[in-house]
Amino acid sequence: NLRGCDCEVCYNGQDAIDIIQEKTFDLVLLDLRLPDIYGTDVLAGIKEINAKIPVIIVTAHGTEKDRQLCIQLGAYAFMHKPLNIEELTPILKKLRELSE
Repeated sequence: NLRGCDCEVCYNGQDAIDIIQEKTFDLVLLDLRLPDIYGTDVLAGIKEINAKIPVIIVTAHGTEKDRQLCIQLGAYAFMHKPLNIEELTPILKKLRELSE
């Protein structure tokens, strides 16, 4: 539980896709570099399952080309690691306002 949120952790992309097929989520934080599938493929899979789920990409290795591709695929935001809670908080606040 993170700041009043229920969280699920997946350690690879296929597990993330599988659980998103089974459960409803308000938000996905997704890394680009995963052990089994590149994050853009997971993002595309998530959007195919449910295009309305906001996905925030978090990466230590992303390029401008990666950012552009993720936004084209429907990512809500693209952030660099280490993740800064002060940068994430306004994004989460805006998402909450949009869902109300």
